[in-house]
Amino acid sequence: MEKLHTYTESGDGASPWTFEIRLKFLIWEFVWAAFCAWTPKPLNPWRLFILRLFGAQIEGRPFVHQRARIQFPWNLSLGHLACLGDGANLYTLGKVTVEAQAIVAQEAYLSAGTHDFGHLSVPLQTAPILIQEYAFIGARAFVMPGVTVGARTVVGAGSVVTKDMPADSICAGNPCRVLKIREIIK
Repeated sequence: MEKLHTYTESGDGASPWTFEIRLKFLIWEFVWAAFCAWTPKPLNPWRLFILRLFGAQIEGRPFVHQRARIQFPWNLSLGHLACLGDGANLYTLGKVTVEAQAIVAQEAYLSAGTHDFGHLSVPLQTAPILIQEYAFIGARAFVMPGVTVGARTVVGAGSVVTKDMPADSICAGNPCRVLKIREIIK
């Protein structure tokens, strides 16, 4: 699990984001809503083009559903044939990487940001999320900041992943835990 990065605040409740980042985010939100959110599935190359324009690192031909939600695309990295399903929510306040052929199913939530509740000001904390190749994040699963889901691992629907999950595992629960080793037929 990655160490969390804490954004210190000035004490006046000000945003940890600069004016430039907030403006860029506002433009991003408008562009995605106006030019991507309504597009049919076959226009995936267009959505990938828009994501690249906003700084997403994209290798090959991943698939991004038109109803996927990406907070800051400049913190997103997608590998070849990775998939972000219908309603997948990537809260990319920190880096989120979905490697080749990994799948983030419908309405799954990958949150690279949280808060430090040990302080009265509850400052923002971010840490990268890594979904390794061929991993599968089930519908409505929740992945916390700083978590790595190992290659070829399956995370069951509705699971809450609070720590790293090893490669080649079947995992589920709240909190998510390894249920068994995945046997892969080639």
